[in-house]
Amino acid sequence: MIMRAPFEKCPVCKGELVKKEVEKLLRGGVNTATVKVKACVCLHCGERLYSQDTVRRFEEIRSKLEHRQTAEFQILGKLFQA
Repeated sequence: MIMRAPFEKCPVCKGELVKKEVEKLLRGGVNTATVKVKACVCLHCGERLYSQDTVRRFEEIRSKLEHRQTAEFQILGKLFQA
């Protein structure tokens, strides 16, 4: 499906935009979460455009991660650094 709004073409390269479900990695403090959301993705350069509601959701999740309020999130594993 070709996305027509809010942009007809990618604001970065003027490529074609399509609506897709994507996975976004969010970091807050020492915690990290992944979230699946809808976005308009440029077929040429890969730029992602998110709705205002989605960006607000990202901000809320980052804040919860920063403040270690993660009880509602599903634990997927552990991250290690060597």
